[in-house]
Amino acid sequence: MDTTSWIIVAAVLVVAIIILVAWIGFRRRRLRSRFGPEYQRVVEQSGSKWRADSELAARQERRQQLDIRPLPVESRDHYASSWQQVQNQFVDQPYEAVAAADRLVQTVMQQRGYPTDNFEQHAGDLSVDYPELVGNYRGAHAIATRQRLANTEELRKAMLHYRALFQELLGEQREAQRSRPEFERSPEEGAVRAEQEQPIRERQR
Repeated sequence: MDTTSWIIVAAVLVVAIIILVAWIGFRRRRLRSRFGPEYQRVVEQSGSKWRADSELAARQERRQQLDIRPLPVESRDHYASSWQQVQNQFVDQPYEAVAAADRLVQTVMQQRGYPTDNFEQHAGDLSVDYPELVGNYRGAHAIATRQRLANTEELRKAMLHYRALFQELLGEQREAQRSRPEFERSPEEGAVRAEQEQPIRERQR
């Protein structure tokens, strides 16, 4: 080839490289915006932004192939009632309540169309739809499977994380409640509440 042809080929290659770099940057910005804290977690876990980009893009492609559907009204009511029972159980049996919350969340995920055979896989699927919640869900699941090694505060936080995801999966509107369940209260709040209720219990004896 003559000099002019080489110049044309080089120019085309430069333009192609510029377009490729711009596309990579654009995709990375979109993934970072879409996945939020989950993006950074995957970067740290994989050790490379390039690997993280590939992993998260693959998650999006997999999610598009899933048939995720809303729950029927009857199922929503049933699961809401089941959650209320789990929530009430926390007062006397916190370990059992957290384990039950873990199972209930996975049951709801399964009915909505998320595969649940492998925890990391379905957590990855969830990260596409609920990137702000999946990190806390992983933490709650770790607590639920630690076989009674978690303390009361860790169990309380796990229940809060489960409830946040459960409400999103159920499609519930977040409304302020006049009274909060026991697991929402910090240890300090629980102590204050106990002191306030003590005189009432004594008068009732």
